Amino acid sequence: MIKWWTEIILNQMKSNHRKLLFIATVCALSAGIHSCDVSKKYEKEEKETIQKYLSDNPTLDFELKPSGLYYLEVLAGTGVQPVVHDSVFIKYTGKFLDGFVFETNVGTSNIMGFPLLEGEVIRGFDEGISYMRKGGKSKMLIPSSLAYGPSGYFTIPGFTPLLFDVELIDVKKNP
Repeated sequence: MIKWWTEIILNQMKSNHRKLLFIATVCALSAGIHSCDVSKKYEKEEKETIQKYLSDNPTLDFELKPSGLYYLEVLAGTGVQPVVHDSVFIKYTGKFLDGFVFETNVGTSNIMGFPLLEGEVIRGFDEGISYMRKGGKSKMLIPSSLAYGPSGYFTIPGFTPLLFDVELIDVKKNP
């Protein structure tokens, strides 16, 4: 008799487990579809924000790179152009498109240094610096797909394009 009840309970648990698994799968698929819709909405809003910034600032003649980076050489450098693994040293200011400064080392004695194109900074920043020469200055409008993406980073919300003013102070060649 106990064996018979045990089989009934186990069969019921298996049935409930399948039901729960089915419900969880449906919920996950529904959430995934919904998040895709939300992502597309935010991507569209970000593109509109970038286009508005560009139309409001027609004197900034950014070059749109194939990656989606908007790059503007402000002052051509005369020194060496860094390549992958070279150590670059920069002064920079990072802003939102409304002008709010979220980070800068300008006006300090700190010079930021990192190996180029090794993933130590956001992709758009790495790419933009690779177009510069020592002594040069540039502006980079970096879409979130080349920055912090849909999740953001600390005080930077997801789907936020960033604007950087960068001066390439020095380049140290690495083997």
